[in-house]
Amino acid sequence: MKHRYSTVSFLSDYGTGDEFVGVVKSVIRAIEPEVAVIDITHEISPHDVRAGSLALARAAQYLVPGVVLAVVDPGVGTVRRAVAVEVGSGESVLVGPDNGLLAAAVGMVGGADRVVELTDAEYHLPSPGATFAGRDIFAPVAAHLCAGVPLEAFGPMLEPSSLQPGMIPLPFDDGDAVAAQVLWVDRFGNAQLNVGPDDVEHLGDRLRLVMGERSRLARRATSFAELGADVGLVLDSYGLLAVALDRHPAAVDLGLSTGDEVKIEALGEGDGPSGGVGPVAVDINRGPR
Repeated sequence: MKHRYSTVSFLSDYGTGDEFVGVVKSVIRAIEPEVAVIDITHEISPHDVRAGSLALARAAQYLVPGVVLAVVDPGVGTVRRAVAVEVGSGESVLVGPDNGLLAAAVGMVGGADRVVELTDAEYHLPSPGATFAGRDIFAPVAAHLCAGVPLEAFGPMLEPSSLQPGMIPLPFDDGDAVAAQVLWVDRFGNAQLNVGPDDVEHLGDRLRLVMGERSRLARRATSFAELGADVGLVLDSYGLLAVALDRHPAAVDLGLSTGDEVKIEALGEGDGPSGGVGPVAVDINRGPR
C-alpha cells in the first residue's frame, strides 16, 4: 500500500532500561516495515505530562512531517481518551493520550484540523491488560496511519476544542517586575524560563533575580561566554530566556528546579555590580497557571 507517512517521531517516559521502547518500535515495523522511527526522547520523568508536553512543543517545529507518537500516560486504563490529532492540513498527525500532553505542540504548529478518538479495535493489538496503550493502541494506530489508513477510520470525530488544554504557565507582569517560572533545566544546568526577550525588555539589561528568599544580580547576554563570572539571562535556542552561567550549571549553583518561580526585577541605580548575592524576603506574585 502506498505510504501516507514515512516517519514516526516517538517521545515517551518509558526510559531505555526496560523493553518498552523496543517493543513499541517493533509493533510499528511489524505493521509497516518501511517506516522510519525517530526517537525524540524517552527520558521524560515517569508520569510527568507537563515535562513531556514542553519537550514535544520544543521539538515540534523541527520534526519531519509524519506521525508523532507521544506517550506520557499516567491515566492509562482509565476513562481518559486516546486520540489522533491532524495538523497542518494533513501534513502530520499527533497520536497519544488526551491529557494535555499534545496540546502545546498542536498549538505550536497552528492548531488542530481534525481529531478522532481511537476506539476502533480493528486497528489495535489484542491486549492482556489495559496498562500498555503505547504498545496496544498508539503504536498500531501510528503504523496504520503510515500505511495509508484514513484518519476517520480509527473512531468518531471529536471537536478540536474538546481536547485537554496544555499546562504551560504564563508569566505575570506587574509593571516593575516579571514573575516567571522555570520550565526546564537542560543537561548543562541552564534554567529555561517561560519568558521571551520582549517580556522583560522594559526592565533593562541589569536585573535582579529573586528566588524564594534569595536574590542574585544578573544581566542580559547573547552568549554564555559573554557572561564571565556573572549570572545571566541568555536567549536560548527556542527563543526563551534561560538563567545561565558560563560553563557552570546555573540551576545547581542557584538551587533552581523545574517549576520554581523566579521574579525578575529592574536593578536600581544604587545597586551593586552584577553577580552580588543577598537575602531578601519577598512574596512572589504567582502568574496564571
